[in-house]
Amino acid sequence: MPKLNVVVPHQLPTEDAKGRIQGMVSDAMAKYATQVSDFTETWDGDQGSFSGRAMGFAVSGTVDVRPGEVAINGDLPLAATMFKGQIEAMIRERAGKLLA
Repeated sequence: MPKLNVVVPHQLPTEDAKGRIQGMVSDAMAKYATQVSDFTETWDGDQGSFSGRAMGFAVSGTVDVRPGEVAINGDLPLAATMFKGQIEAMIRERAGKLLA
């Protein structure tokens, strides 16, 4: 499976950054509810993990909220390989706006 790795800088307190990122995940799940199923999200401190199915494909990954940056790492379905750059750019743009 292709790996997804996105690091987004921020200048927020860690708790604020975490709250915004959690909100982004919830919003994305609501927006794409017809394309996403079996989604789970769990948090242990400042590290979150997620898994589910997007358009029929299994997706999973982690979110690490650190002082000064948020790292989003995941596994993409093989069918999404050609869209990896676009997916990373979309995540970077949305997370960047939330963390600004």
